[in-house]
Amino acid sequence: MVKDEALAADDGSEYAFRPSLLGAPRQFRLTDDAIEWVHGTRAGRVPFGDIRRVRLSYRPASMQSQRYLTEVWSDRAPKLEIVSSSWKSMVEQQRLDRHYSAFIAELHRRLARDGGERIVFQSGSNPVLYWPGVAIFAAVAAALTLMLARALIDGAFVAALVVAGFFGLFIWQSGNFFRRNRPGRYRPDAPPAVLLPGLEAPRIVS
Repeated sequence: MVKDEALAADDGSEYAFRPSLLGAPRQFRLTDDAIEWVHGTRAGRVPFGDIRRVRLSYRPASMQSQRYLTEVWSDRAPKLEIVSSSWKSMVEQQRLDRHYSAFIAELHRRLARDGGERIVFQSGSNPVLYWPGVAIFAAVAAALTLMLARALIDGAFVAALVVAGFFGLFIWQSGNFFRRNRPGRYRPDAPPAVLLPGLEAPRIVS
């Protein structure tokens, strides 16, 4: 296993991150037929044949806006959560984009090699939560547009500037979230590039 949460094997077969400042790092290792994991004093092994569902998503956090998550469900093991950032200090989370994407790409390559057609590969958020969120996003964006137009008509240029700044930030952050998290499915040999930071060509060759 990797010995530091900021390091990973060059071939993408190992990865580690620290999920909380005081907690033990979570370490993962890919073998020929399984994912091995260690979290503090707990450890386990998930054979590829037991995996039933994989989900890639974009999950920004308060101190790390560029944060990605892979969830792996299997028959006889707890859900595995693999995150693209690691706690470094009380005020900083370190991005591990390259190591994370290399590990997730290698995981997909091995799952595709071992019969990935039986696994459900999903991207983005749960549709039950995503589409109501899109509706709320559209309603708030429309309200801000009306406020901006009203401020300009009334000649309240300072207020219009404040609204415009808030509107731009809202569109950029929320729009990015919904763009990356659109619900969908994908093939194991072609995971979505938008959810694998730092990989220019995420297509997997088995």
